[in-house]
Amino acid sequence: MKSRSRTIGAGSVIGEGWQKFATFLTHAGRQQPGREGGFVNMPVERGSTVVFPTVEDMEAQGVHAYDHRLVYGAMGNPVQHRLEQVIAALEGGSHTQVVNSGLAACSVALLAFLKSGDHLLLPDSVYGPTRRFALGMLTRFGVETGFYPPRADEATLRAHLRPNTAVVFAESPGSHTFEVQDVPRIARLAHGAGARLLLDNTWGIGAFQPFTHGVDVSIQALTKYPSGHADVILGSITVQRQEHWQALRRAAIELGACGAPDDCWLTLRGLKTMAVRLAQQARSAYELALWLESRPEVAHVRHPALPGCPGHEIWKRDFTDASGLFGVELVEGITQEAMVAMLNGLNLFSIGASWGGYESLVLPTSGGLTRHHEEGLPKGAAFRIQVGLEDVADLKADLARGLDGLSS
Repeated sequence: MKSRSRTIGAGSVIGEGWQKFATFLTHAGRQQPGREGGFVNMPVERGSTVVFPTVEDMEAQGVHAYDHRLVYGAMGNPVQHRLEQVIAALEGGSHTQVVNSGLAACSVALLAFLKSGDHLLLPDSVYGPTRRFALGMLTRFGVETGFYPPRADEATLRAHLRPNTAVVFAESPGSHTFEVQDVPRIARLAHGAGARLLLDNTWGIGAFQPFTHGVDVSIQALTKYPSGHADVILGSITVQRQEHWQALRRAAIELGACGAPDDCWLTLRGLKTMAVRLAQQARSAYELALWLESRPEVAHVRHPALPGCPGHEIWKRDFTDASGLFGVELVEGITQEAMVAMLNGLNLFSIGASWGGYESLVLPTSGGLTRHHEEGLPKGAAFRIQVGLEDVADLKADLARGLDGLSS
């Protein structure tokens, strides 16, 4: 479901792109009332064992394991199947597999398309747990992993590809350093080398249509904006081609990957309000980012909608909106210890590693990032901001008190 495009300029408002998107989400996944009416939301059905009238009926249903049909609890449940339909439509794909976390979405997708002897190519800005999974379990399984600069030009990216490169992974923007990647170019080079392109599209949910830009597999941490209330851990993997669905679904069944009914139901509920939450959070984040750019304590604000952010022109070309997550790098001379003391003293920003919920968060991003290439690493003390639903004036005042303390 593609939202209406908009451009950033004088007087423009981040968040306009979510208007038609809101109509889709309000109606997707709802119950269709029967002749006598019914609840607007589908019920939660919990269960493990599915029983059948006869052995013949059970055997007949078993052939539908790839069809989002009720076969066994570990292969999916009714509310999971409904959520998968909504996410597939939202991402522009044909099939979605829901799994128990965002990291599980990354790992199941990688296991579905890699085998011993293959080469995996990750962006250096990739989500830390994805890097850890690749260098840990995939290494033990005989998969070699390489890392490319997230904003690599064509020649550099070609140099990182190998004859046995089976998967190129992208994450745009990076969730700590916010480099926007040229996904269509990466897709062209990956496909030319016989590899598939997997994308962690969590930041760009609803604002970036992966399959129109050459992506083969799109990954979402539904924990973030779809659930939206910091109380669910869930992930999804979406594909468009039947051959990719066969490989993905086979891997999910073999790994026992599925979503709990209550988590799927809460995420379906969260999706109903995601467009209005994202519109507000995107507007507030953009306003806050502009304000932070004017502060003397701030060297760089890494928000893709700002012209100074790496990949801003690509963001304008490929995205229809933004989210509420961005980074801040402080000027030289402000120490990591001073920044941590400032973050500890904030009142409205909690300190936490997740994002996409209703609450504002901060997280240090300097001193703990692992990179194979120097490109993109902050030169000074840096932190990440997740903007929630609080009044942006109150968030500014809270940050202003902390930044004033740094100056003094």
